Amino acid sequence: PDDLREFARGLRSGQTDAEQLLWSLLRGRRFLRLKFRRQHPIEPFVLDFYCQALRWAVELDGGQHNSDEGKLADHNRTNYLNEQGIVVTRFWNHDVLAEFES
Repeated sequence: PDDLREFARGLRSGQTDAEQLLWSLLRGRRFLRLKFRRQHPIEPFVLDFYCQALRWAVELDGGQHNSDEGKLADHNRTNYLNEQGIVVTRFWNHDVLAEFES
């Protein structure tokens, strides 16, 4: 839907520092020669990073994801995406920023 696409465009222009850093590794097939898209809409969600060839989503989580409500939302989101055949890998923003090499 157009509104979801517009929302994704807005997210691309307002990336977090962790998203910018990870995108610098993933863009242009720099990681294992895989093509990733950033802020890719898969209705009803927008995935932080998505590799269509592997049906793999990489999600970066900030502090809001550590609340009970955030954990439940992430759990439901991951289950939904798994049902669609998409594997989800999650990283904390802090880990990306502090331990990027690992």
